[in-house]
Amino acid sequence: MHVLIVEDETGLATELVHFLSKEHYKCDWASNGREASEKIAVNLYDFILLDLGLPDYDGLDLLAETKGLEHDPAVIVLTARGSLEDRIRGLGLGADDYLPKPFSLLELQARMQAVVRRKFKMKSSTVQFHGFELDSSTRRVHHHGSELLLTKKEFDLLHYLLLHKNRILTRLQLTEHIWGNILEDDYDSNYIDVHMKNLRKKLSVYEPTDFLETVRGVGYRLTT
Repeated sequence: MHVLIVEDETGLATELVHFLSKEHYKCDWASNGREASEKIAVNLYDFILLDLGLPDYDGLDLLAETKGLEHDPAVIVLTARGSLEDRIRGLGLGADDYLPKPFSLLELQARMQAVVRRKFKMKSSTVQFHGFELDSSTRRVHHHGSELLLTKKEFDLLHYLLLHKNRILTRLQLTEHIWGNILEDDYDSNYIDVHMKNLRKKLSVYEPTDFLETVRGVGYRLTT
């Protein structure tokens, strides 16, 4: 998942980036509301971890901005502001969860995983598709007991397509999910095609891969 951390406390933000990066999240950081608003406008984030007490913005106003986005990122509010009124307003504006400071990083991770399961209607971290089984918690893919040796990016690509099954994902969406902020990082859009070719090759050892569709001139779709 591509995550934007909106937090003005440098120590906490650094800790979040370090922890989530180790858990295979792609992280960006914004230390104020203006910077966050600019990043949200140009990047397709899957998750936003939002502090309400920003130096230049009311975090709830920033939350309202995210609700106008077509791709609808999940939002967890992280704040020391723990009043019932703030919680009700935040959830009313569309926040997916609310975690008051201080919090455990493991609890945050568990809540993020729970939000993903709710959002994509998953009952567990294991998903079955076309004879394969993908486990997002262990980052492994099996076919009737045989494990497929996928690279990190191949797994990320397959997982993201599976989360958005039956939906066309553009090369831009897939690129931003795997590489993050394409305006800052060195990337080549052809990498998506290369990774998809390699992924199909590995899956085709076990099953036909016609469920991984190429939508000419647009991107890819995983059908069920």
